[in-house]
Amino acid sequence: MLKTVEITTKKRIEFIDVTSIVRQAVTESSVRDGICVVYVPHTTCGITINEHADPDVVRDIIYQLEKIVPESGSYNHIEGNSDAHIKASMIGSSESIIISDSKLMLGVWQGIFLCEFDGPRKRYLYIKTLEG
Repeated sequence: MLKTVEITTKKRIEFIDVTSIVRQAVTESSVRDGICVVYVPHTTCGITINEHADPDVVRDIIYQLEKIVPESGSYNHIEGNSDAHIKASMIGSSESIIISDSKLMLGVWQGIFLCEFDGPRKRYLYIKTLEG
């Protein structure tokens, strides 16, 4: 099963917790044991799994990414969003999560985040569940 979800981001850089959206897609798929692939088809947006219990973790990740790849720098890309492309490449565009007994095998503190680096924009999240 493939589910497409449209997400509208509100800030230039933000991490949106999409864990509940992915869990719902797994429930709807009726896959008991398999894999869930979460993917974004964008070059300035990513997907990551990290702690979602303490919002300071996300703030720290964003802060450190900004230090490593600042918005303004000596970039050649004329659109002015080179930092967003670099950050998205560092984070990656997909995550694969094991499904066991119809549940995502996430750790207690783990959540799935859509990582916006060039917003606000309309983004698409693809969730593919595979039996196996």
